[in-house]
Amino acid sequence: MKTEKRWVISFLLITAIAITSLFWKNTNNLENDFLKTSNLNYADIAWLLTSSSFVLLMTPGLSFFYGGMVGKKNVISTMLQSFISLGVVSLLWVIVGFSISFGSSIGIEIDGITYGLFGNPFDFMFFDNVSTLPHKSIGSTIPFILFALFQMKFAVITPAIITGSFAERVRFISYLLFICLFTIFIYAPLCHMVWHPSGLLGAYFGIKDFAGGTVVHMSAGFAALAGVLVLGKRKDKEHIPTNIPFVLLGTGMLWFGWFGFNAGSAMAANSTAAMAFATTTIASASAMMTWIFFDRINGRKVSALGACIGAVVGLVVITPAAGFISIPKSIFFGFIAAIVSNLALNWKRLKKIDDTLDVFACHGVAGIMGMLLTALFAEGENASLLHGGWGVFSHHMIALFLVALFTFFGALILYKITNKIIPLRVSSNSESIGLDLSQHDEKL
Repeated sequence: MKTEKRWVISFLLITAIAITSLFWKNTNNLENDFLKTSNLNYADIAWLLTSSSFVLLMTPGLSFFYGGMVGKKNVISTMLQSFISLGVVSLLWVIVGFSISFGSSIGIEIDGITYGLFGNPFDFMFFDNVSTLPHKSIGSTIPFILFALFQMKFAVITPAIITGSFAERVRFISYLLFICLFTIFIYAPLCHMVWHPSGLLGAYFGIKDFAGGTVVHMSAGFAALAGVLVLGKRKDKEHIPTNIPFVLLGTGMLWFGWFGFNAGSAMAANSTAAMAFATTTIASASAMMTWIFFDRINGRKVSALGACIGAVVGLVVITPAAGFISIPKSIFFGFIAAIVSNLALNWKRLKKIDDTLDVFACHGVAGIMGMLLTALFAEGENASLLHGGWGVFSHHMIALFLVALFTFFGALILYKITNKIIPLRVSSNSESIGLDLSQHDEKL
């Protein structure tokens, strides 16, 4: 069988990366950015190691969650699109992604201070300078390598979330190229702007995003919307979910992993982590129950699929606020997000664009709601409208608008570039026989 040139080029590229990694040596001297080993807190280290493992489990969980929802001839392909992110993004994160996210700020100077748009890509390239010493301002009680690996799991799952929007019609190698571009040009800069100590959105605008409502879910949601518009509708939009038990299993894995996602983002084994742990599960429970009752009020039967979607919406909405609010407020977060996302999911105009697994309605809309509600209710000095006034709230709204523009139009451009290099959509025949056979020569 004749091997396609693009696969040969891809193999040569990863070969070059592997060889380069043997000889790469960073000339940047960053010794002054690190503390001594005596600053390490072993309880914090243990919790972050555990949290990192929890978050990694979320990506296989997402693959079951999505895989159970699609038609039988696309289950393996859909699951692999999530699972492969563990390989692609992990390597990309080590090579340059982490450095763009947390390297020294490159950006805009305001009043003599540089507020970062992205990090210096050479600071931590190939994880050089990423050692067992703690960083002065980023995770100062844990080894810097542990912080980098914890953040890697966030980077891994973000492009995987996008896949549900264009499931059943995307070419696999095109998808691999897109997630590389998305990670480098959208996720990593946004991560820097929100979470780096001198990032533009976090340091200048004062944006609160405890565990990734903006960085992960809004970016994935708007990128998903852009992807649907570029790829167009499926030839056959009607399908019956193949395996609801897969969806239940995936939801359980996501819920379990989300404790690491949110509580781990406290960066310590402390009371903030405990509160984030509590608000995470309560918001999800509230959203799940609200979703099924709201479905029934609107004439739809209570379903396992609805309960699972509701639970995930609750997890999404609480993510930016998990460590900033009380448990009673988390109930309200879950309640509001379930209603708004349910309305969005069943909105006829949104249905027409064929977002296969309603990624924008769930992750995008719930992510937006999470940012809005955080801007209203987050506790602490100058944290929200109730604790800081209209100035703080207006900064959050400006940031929401900027993030929406950046992630949607940025992703739209990347899809167009990807499509020029390798067509994104499979042929009509490949779509008809299913991606499992046409892309991977496998079937259930």
